[in-house]
Amino acid sequence: MITDIASTRDKLVEIIDQAQQGLSIETDAYKQKSFKTIEEDTPLDKALDTLVQNALENIDESAPDWSYLASRIYLQLLYHEARQNRKYEADRYGELYQLITMLTEENIYQSTILEKYTKKEIDFFAKHIDPSRDLLFTYLGLYTLATRYLATDHEKNVYELPQERWMIIAMTLMQDEDKEKRTEHVLEAYWALSNLYMTVATPTLANAGKTHGQLSSCFIDTVDDSLQSIYDSNTDIAKLSKNGGGIGVYVGKIRSRGSSIKGFKGMSSGVVPWIKQLNNTAVSVDQLGTRKGAIAVYLDVWHRDIEAFLDLKLNNGDERMRAHDIFTGVTLPDLFMEQVEKRGDWYLFDPHEVRQVMGYSLEDFYDEQKGSGSFREKYQECMNNEQLTKRKIPAIDIMKRIMKSQLESGTPFMFYRDEVNRQNSNSHEGIIYCSNLCTEITQNQSPTEFIEEFLEGENTIVKKYKSGDYVVCNLSSINLGKAVPDQVLERLIKIQVRMLDNVIDINHLPIMQAQLTNKKYRAIGLGTFGWHHLLARNNMKWETEEAVTYADELYEKIAFLTIKSSMELSEEKGSYPAFSGSKWSTGEYFELKGYTKDEWLALKEDVKQHGIRNGYLMAVAPNSTTAMIAGSTASIDPIFKPFYYEEKKDFKIPVTAPDLTHRTYDVYRRSAYIVDQRWSVKQNAARQRHIDQSISFNLYVPNTIRASILLGLHLQAWREGLKTTYYVRSTSNDVEECEWCQS
Repeated sequence: MITDIASTRDKLVEIIDQAQQGLSIETDAYKQKSFKTIEEDTPLDKALDTLVQNALENIDESAPDWSYLASRIYLQLLYHEARQNRKYEADRYGELYQLITMLTEENIYQSTILEKYTKKEIDFFAKHIDPSRDLLFTYLGLYTLATRYLATDHEKNVYELPQERWMIIAMTLMQDEDKEKRTEHVLEAYWALSNLYMTVATPTLANAGKTHGQLSSCFIDTVDDSLQSIYDSNTDIAKLSKNGGGIGVYVGKIRSRGSSIKGFKGMSSGVVPWIKQLNNTAVSVDQLGTRKGAIAVYLDVWHRDIEAFLDLKLNNGDERMRAHDIFTGVTLPDLFMEQVEKRGDWYLFDPHEVRQVMGYSLEDFYDEQKGSGSFREKYQECMNNEQLTKRKIPAIDIMKRIMKSQLESGTPFMFYRDEVNRQNSNSHEGIIYCSNLCTEITQNQSPTEFIEEFLEGENTIVKKYKSGDYVVCNLSSINLGKAVPDQVLERLIKIQVRMLDNVIDINHLPIMQAQLTNKKYRAIGLGTFGWHHLLARNNMKWETEEAVTYADELYEKIAFLTIKSSMELSEEKGSYPAFSGSKWSTGEYFELKGYTKDEWLALKEDVKQHGIRNGYLMAVAPNSTTAMIAGSTASIDPIFKPFYYEEKKDFKIPVTAPDLTHRTYDVYRRSAYIVDQRWSVKQNAARQRHIDQSISFNLYVPNTIRASILLGLHLQAWREGLKTTYYVRSTSNDVEECEWCQS
């Protein structure tokens, strides 16, 4: 405790003056106000907190730099607490080796860090830690990183500091690299992270180097039509949820309400009761205490339970038929959208009955070409078969129910299954039934099959399964608003792909099927955030052909560099096991995308010759939290407002758009609920062409939007080749300048 008020004030003035350097703010009035409330016996940590809170009060559209002042003072608080807890005397950072030793002994860090790296290597990395990069954080970014992701002891006391988190992630992800190049790879990964050129996915950010949790973001399970599969799936989902994964679940194979069981008609209760079980799992098995489980359930639009499914999240009706804590997604074939467009009829079937009568599963087919293919042929066969019970309903009526649910609850998400499967680079190995929790992952799926159960010895019960494709994706995102202006994409993507690929090998997944699938496809999801930030820095308006063309060109470049990096990694380490027969191996991937430039043709031949390391490569996730940490805008979304308050259960923090100036304000002014969403669809169609998986793409609309306008957005998204759409985010606030949503 500091009792000399003069020395306290001198110290605080020094901290403020140092923090103010390079910022466009005046602090005289701020100092006067702050020192009125800092008493003679105020502890340093309380005094610093007062300075932070007073700085936050000054943030507005005309003075965004106060966020950096608040951040820099908050840094002093973190340094102070780390210094006390770790018992070192340096101003900012202590010894890295001491930190690793202490937290390994506390069972916070994995012992592998000390096993894989010598003290000499760790000391070398410590010399490359650059505390000046702490100054890159806004207050919201630093506060989010510090309170959620930095390693603490079991009493939540501060130990790890921001640059140490970046270095620990880099060391963890590179631990098994060839020792001749490992140091170089660690430093490159640290460079990418510490400059905020990229972020790793939330589970990697939180858990890399630590003893608990795993590193992958997304999983997708496929449930078979059996009691065994339903309950096994629920157990697997609980394990993943406990370890911090977001989960997509395809339930389209489960028989509908009123279907037969063992020949007894009308016995099945359909998909809703099983979804309610998943709802309970989401609530009761939380993600390491940080948030409740997150599960999205997908169903085909031709399934006989589709209407009850679409009502699951409504706020009225029979509560026994509701599941408010899961998210819904509907899988849509081209044929359904065509019927919506022409106001035609649609038929609903029971998948179990289709299998019994027709001898095939309707969900196992898709249209190989636009307007023709095996799905519509099989659907027509089912429609014409007199033995099948079916229900006829106008397609537009189902679409109305979809849109009603979207305006009330934001869901269902839309999954355009024919386009997804036509573009599937690994269609030789299977089919894609649905997406994940955030709609950016599209990979082969199949249910795990129970084979037998038997006794081994006197009291050991063995269960045998045939593993299905249990989708896993490992995510990381480029900070477009920083990496593109600094012209570092080539250097960045090279190290980023290596980091993502290494997650696959060092990860500890809690279920075996996911481990096997992860190794089979070695899927990664390299994405982006900061699109609106980048447009603002380029003074480029959202609602222009210029922005659409820029999206097309930029994402083509990102795709080229990502594919090239994975190909080079394949030369070094080998291709993913399912490479042979894939669209990568035949060159069809490049032909489907229409890549005809010389550099693309050369890359196509390189991939055919040398292979590719990762069967799935790119996916644009929502990454709102990691974008906050990096001080940029979320994903490919427009901002909500140039100035707003970020509110969570434990804070309310004022935030301005990144790099907000009189020059960028005009681009930011056309914010999420103002910009014409038809331009957003156009931009997304341009970038989707270059992304082998999909994109978390939100539609922002007023809740008074005319049904015909919302329908038009969905039809445009489908026509222009989008694979998925995420939330329909509606607002009840009056939307200024929303000409488009009335026209």
